[in-house]
Amino acid sequence: MSTTKLHIAEYLDLDVGAERWLCHTCGHDIGDARDNYKKGLLIHERDPGEVHPPLMEGEFTFSPNPEWIRIIEFYCPGCGQQTETEYLPPGHPITHDTEIDLDSLKRKLGDGALRIDEHGKLEVTA
Repeated sequence: MSTTKLHIAEYLDLDVGAERWLCHTCGHDIGDARDNYKKGLLIHERDPGEVHPPLMEGEFTFSPNPEWIRIIEFYCPGCGQQTETEYLPPGHPITHDTEIDLDSLKRKLGDGALRIDEHGKLEVTA
């Protein structure tokens, strides 16, 4: 199978042939497509009050409590493009939100049931 890029999310591509996650903006190799792509990104934890400053004085400010929530930002190490943001409770592991059945995808691309168009979008050919 030839190396083909599939556009997965706004800033995430999948090189199906090489089984690699890639930055959509700069093409940087992020990591093994059989693993969590976030492991190959730069991670920055933000203060929730910086992102959502208090709207009023007092006990209830409409600003998230940092004891209850943390904001995690993910960036491409190649170009610095912010690719993802997660709001997680403190101590919660990074989520694994995108998993592709590469074996089935490669099989369907190989037998012609699917194809990837020039824009990186998956099409059914049957």
